[in-house]
Amino acid sequence: MTAPEGEGGYDGVRVFSATTLARREKLGDDITGWLNAHPDRIPVNAVVRLSSDARFHCLSIVVFWRMASKEPQPG
Repeated sequence: MTAPEGEGGYDGVRVFSATTLARREKLGDDITGWLNAHPDRIPVNAVVRLSSDARFHCLSIVVFWRMASKEPQPG
């Protein structure tokens, strides 16, 4: 997996994943809820991955985020 493109990069990563159909269908709501609960985190990129075996399909959405405002660093 590669980091998002562009200047400044990112401050953190949040991974959302689900294997069952019911959880996969709710994943968008989970991401929206997390973003609403953390308004200081601005998404800069997202990567979607799907993996599967004979029984399960796993959907993963990786959100790269940056803090909306950073404290000035001393120095």
